[in-house]
Amino acid sequence: MNEPREKYFSNLSDRERAIFEGGISMGALFHQFTGTPVSLETADGLESAISESIKLQPAIMDVEVHIDRDMIRKTAGEFGYVSLTGDMLSVRLTVEHGSERVTVRMEYLEELRYPLMYIED
Repeated sequence: MNEPREKYFSNLSDRERAIFEGGISMGALFHQFTGTPVSLETADGLESAISESIKLQPAIMDVEVHIDRDMIRKTAGEFGYVSLTGDMLSVRLTVEHGSERVTVRMEYLEELRYPLMYIED
């Protein structure tokens, strides 16, 4: 235990800690960015902003964010933008803690009609 904060996680394995950090980051991403105005012109920048901000979280090694452009195209109103929703997002986080690496995923699953967050690997 090199750092004082590690005492709060001493009851977790490296894998459990990686999953915890991935879950916290995915929840933060979802609740921070849904509702953000997005257009076809700003989608690339929003993907980048989401990715860069989530990479600041502990243990997050890589972030892949994709915003569904077809949904923007289909739902954008008279002013050319729409509010970002969970069903527009496809996200993959690579999380490392100690000797463990996990992949945390969020994607809209049509059969559930829900943007599900889960451990992919």
